[in-house]
Amino acid sequence: MHYESGVGHIGGNLSCLDSILLLHAQIMSEQDLFVLSKGHSAGALYVSLWAAGKLSEPHLRQFHQDGSKMAGHPPPRWIPEIPIATGSLGHGFPVACGMALARKLNNTPGRVYCLMSDGEWQEGSNWEALIFAHHQKLGNLTVLIDLNGLQGFGTTAEVASMTDLSRRLQGFGVSVKEVDGHDYKALAAELEKPADCFAIVILRTTKGKGVSFMENSVAWHYLPMTEELYLIAVDEVGKA
Repeated sequence: MHYESGVGHIGGNLSCLDSILLLHAQIMSEQDLFVLSKGHSAGALYVSLWAAGKLSEPHLRQFHQDGSKMAGHPPPRWIPEIPIATGSLGHGFPVACGMALARKLNNTPGRVYCLMSDGEWQEGSNWEALIFAHHQKLGNLTVLIDLNGLQGFGTTAEVASMTDLSRRLQGFGVSVKEVDGHDYKALAAELEKPADCFAIVILRTTKGKGVSFMENSVAWHYLPMTEELYLIAVDEVGKA
């Protein structure tokens, strides 16, 4: 998808692909909702929806094409599994809070899952949403944070000193767990636990996971693949 469309952001897609696939294939029920706050990882979401039988292969071939609904950030409401457009980063979590509160007030079953990037926690809107979620006791909301340590202009530590995010979040009185975001068994074990409180799961991940020249490289926040690099990447993933 990314190679044929000439589109970048592949590094951030590979850091969260495991968790999004797991959610859609094993964890979520038909009553649950998923919000992709780190919208530039739309490719990972589309592939997960395809794997779950919600999108077809012809859909994937329309990725980032003119007039396609398979845009670089997911457009909303054309299928039930994409309820909102994420647009600017930092909006997904506050909207997910609203969805969870509405479900709580209406006694609607199901959970709301929201996947965020670590760089989004440099935005004040998310800290306000954190206070709101905890105060409203949104027991039907789970937030996953794709903590790969990189963002558009460098490491999260270099850009805004976002070190020890877990400790900062715990300071607000919320439940915070950490897990290897590429370990299916460990991640499934955490997400399958009965949950009756607002929960945050920090995913320790690697940007560009599975492709040697992409791993932990900020350049792959943006770069598209040449044919040579694409073939190398496919070969490495195939051998993994």
